[in-house]
Amino acid sequence: MGNIGSFSSIGFLAGRVIAGCFFLVNGFNHFAKLSIMTGYAKSKSIPAPAVAVGGTGVLLLLGGASLLLGYHPTIGAGLLVIFLLATSFGVHNFWSVQDPMTKLGEMTRFLKNMALLGLLLMTLAIPRPWPVSLGR
Repeated sequence: MGNIGSFSSIGFLAGRVIAGCFFLVNGFNHFAKLSIMTGYAKSKSIPAPAVAVGGTGVLLLLGGASLLLGYHPTIGAGLLVIFLLATSFGVHNFWSVQDPMTKLGEMTRFLKNMALLGLLLMTLAIPRPWPVSLGR
């Protein structure tokens, strides 16, 4: 990846901060907006919706912190992959929605999750330890 002064290393670090913070903010929202998110999960027939929202919030917080800090990023990416697969296919299953507007919203969320999944799978190919990380 070159030395930390190189453009690619700075870009990688900036991307890591953005991606890590994205997952951290969403994880925080799982707890800050627990009742709203639980209601949404319940409307999607998710079993034990409050537990599911809390559990996925933990996955987001741990995975986001792992990416941000570069600490065991393979484990962090794995936690986020689990989250994205579960929520994409269990919650954002646009193919089962009848209302066109709701279907479009769910399809957008599903596709966003697939893009994030691709990002996470790419991180698995990056040699360890990552520059400027706790794993160094």
